[in-house]
Amino acid sequence: METEVSREAEEYLEAIYRLQIRRGVAKTTELASELNVVPGSVTNTIQNLKKRGLVKHEPYRGVKLTAKGEKIALRILRRHRLAERLLTDILNAEWNSVHENACKLEHALTKEVITLLEKKLGYPKSCPHGNPIPSANGKVEEGKFHPLTEANINKACIVARIIDEKQEILLILASKGIRLGATVRVVERKSFGIILYVAEKKHTLNNDVASIVLVKSMENKELARRK
Repeated sequence: METEVSREAEEYLEAIYRLQIRRGVAKTTELASELNVVPGSVTNTIQNLKKRGLVKHEPYRGVKLTAKGEKIALRILRRHRLAERLLTDILNAEWNSVHENACKLEHALTKEVITLLEKKLGYPKSCPHGNPIPSANGKVEEGKFHPLTEANINKACIVARIIDEKQEILLILASKGIRLGATVRVVERKSFGIILYVAEKKHTLNNDVASIVLVKSMENKELARRK
């Protein structure tokens, strides 16, 4: 039987999972920013989640999900990412605008509706931003990619995932031609960020934005096909 939690708890568990994947742990200040709430309310909610055995919290270190909490978080992410696919694949919404609407939709989609939706969509493996869709039994393949901030200088690579799906971030990336499948090449690292080429156009990205773009190196055969 699935553990039932409130909508607020669902949002917290999902946010903790996302931050945990990116940074290994979720700091309360980062959670407050992610959820757009005051730090004091984060502390109270975390204590409640801890009492229910859904998170582990070490003061000054941060929050991590327990196995029980992670199971719920993956269930929520499954609903969220399939909701994003519904919006892009069936309703023809722009990929850079679906995250916020999916956040609202995910709480209303029942297990039965999700099963039907997944079948209708053809069992997609990832959301429109390249992030993996957890399976019905809670399995997820995060893949082996590296942040754009760690890309080899002057080596072409392909955008594989964008792990922060907020519209304001995606619009910045879209304005520079950075989307799934785009070929990018970092040419220089600066203290503030990176300088890169996308479709032969030169752009800059600060480190915070560049770090949420995950890329994979291009094989020689693939590189030749794209030229």
